[in-house]
Parts: sequence; structure tokens; C-alpha cells
Amino acid sequence: MAYKILVLKGDGIGPEVVGEALQILKIIARLSAVDLEFKEGMIGGHALDAAGTPLPEDVIKHAQDSDAILLGAVGGPKWDNPNAEQRPEQALLGLRKLLGLFANVRPVKPVKELMSASPLKAEVLNGVDVVIIRELTGGIYYGKPSEKRAGKDGREAVDTCSYTEARNFPSA
Repeated sequence: MAYKILVLKGDGIGPEVVGEALQILKIIARLSAVDLEFKEGMIGGHALDAAGTPLPEDVIKHAQDSDAILLGAVGGPKWDNPNAEQRPEQALLGLRKLLGLFANVRPVKPVKELMSASPLKAEVLNGVDVVIIRELTGGIYYGKPSEKRAGKDGREAVDTCSYTEARNFPSA
């Protein structure tokens, strides 16, 4: 049985990073005798330009049918308009909500050979081994009501995060 992986290269540096990650995945799969089936899709700014939406319907279908998604960064200066009705980042939020993804896992473990390239001093980084897990499906991400308005001190925005006794975590 082949594992289905949807490859979404994204925008900006995304295609370059995902391209390299894809090469590594192919090597690991070959060495481990794991069958991987890759399908490419387009999200973010490039999808907005090509399909008029940052998260096209075909990508939604493929995401639902996939075992995993290899995802690159989305957005960039070309699409950086806070007043735009559709923005590249909406693809990420749409995927998270659609698939019920609950966390972003961010490991932090410095590579000895790259420590000199860090803005942090080596003595601060030495021995760091942390995993940050960030909740991504509720609260302000999908807060309702949500609005932008003019206030007495200029522009204001409201995003609501609800809590209940029964659910002591943000509502999705």
C-alpha cells in the first residue's frame, strides 16, 4: 500500500524548501522500502492568481484523500494587502479547519555546525532541545463575531474567543 502525500509548495521560499524536503523524503522512502505516492497541488498566492482562491476545491479533495501533506510557506509581498478580500494565509486556516488539525509542532534543537550562523550566542543555544506545540483550531483563529471598524482612536478589530464550563478550551 502506498501512502498518499499531497505536496503543496506554496509561495516565496516555499517551493525551494519543499523541493529539498521532497528529495529527502524520496531517499528515506527508498532506503526504508516505504511506498510513497506524491500528488502536487497549489495553495496560497499562486493559487489565488491561477484559480481565484487561495485554497482551490481540487486541493481540498486531495487533502481529504491524503495520508499526509508536505506544505511550504504561503504569501509574500505580491499578496501583502491587508484590505484584500482573499489572502494566501486563508489557505492554511482553511486546511486546518477542514482537516481538524489541532497543533503545530515546532522542534528546536540546534545543529552544531550552524550555531555560528545564529543571532543567539552559542552558549545560549548549546544543549537546547525543546518542542513547542501550538494549538491551531480554535479561539481567535475562527473567532465569531469578527469585524473591522472605525473607533475613536482609529481602526479597531474584534475577534472573539468563547469558553464554556463544558469546554474549557477555545471553541472552533
